Amino acid sequence: MRRTAILLAILSLGACDQQPEGEPVVRAPLGSNTTSTRETNVEPLPPESGDGPPPTFASACKPAIFEGVGLTHCIADPDNHRIRTALAPNSGDNFGTIAGWKQGVEASGIAFVINAGMYGDDLRPIGYFVRNGDRMTEVDSASGEGNFYLKPNGVFFGSNGEWRILTTPEFVRTVGTRPQFGTQSGPMLLIGGELHPQISENGASRTIRNGVGIDSDGMAHFVISDEPISFGQLARFYRDELGASDALYLDGNISSLWDPVTGRLGKGRVGPLLIVERK
Repeated sequence: MRRTAILLAILSLGACDQQPEGEPVVRAPLGSNTTSTRETNVEPLPPESGDGPPPTFASACKPAIFEGVGLTHCIADPDNHRIRTALAPNSGDNFGTIAGWKQGVEASGIAFVINAGMYGDDLRPIGYFVRNGDRMTEVDSASGEGNFYLKPNGVFFGSNGEWRILTTPEFVRTVGTRPQFGTQSGPMLLIGGELHPQISENGASRTIRNGVGIDSDGMAHFVISDEPISFGQLARFYRDELGASDALYLDGNISSLWDPVTGRLGKGRVGPLLIVERK
């Protein structure tokens, strides 16, 4: 998205199937009693079938239930996996989809793929994004409207099997070496084991959501809800069930997952992607 468009409206911070660019992120007190009209009567997103026979290895993704909400929980273990970022294609029949990205990709090397954050009209990332050590977009520390700009937002990044999540100010202050991969999104869900100060325990705003968190063993936990969930519920799942101290919201209704083992292939319009590969 052009920078002027970001400041005027943040029209495409990813998460609504009503617009091909992604959902405009509407700034509102998270967990307030007012439910966004874009998050009302959202139907669960069913798993979609991928093509071809499934790989023979076990899936890294498992179903979970938290407070009656169905989730899919995928684990990346630094001993067994690598993480990198990619971009969905911005042209062609399957532009802006995981299906478009995975054409010609050998599925046996992929543990899973999930959307990596918010994007603009051109499907390019909003905020900091590093692919294969190449910084494609700078850190965005500006103020604005929408979920991305609900401070603090944060950065998920890593190199050589060490993965971290930091608030954006902490990342800017302490990280001097460019990581192999990185993606900025927002808001933070957990900061040092505490819910983001503007997220309530279980607010009225509910939609399909996904995020990433890091536990004390350095494993990355990717969670995508299979039915509408509040910010607070997702944050508390990371804190109470997964033992994560820091977690970052990635996106909403467009949240998509490819699991080659089960054949699940989300059809949401995406831009930046997180690729978890088997070593």
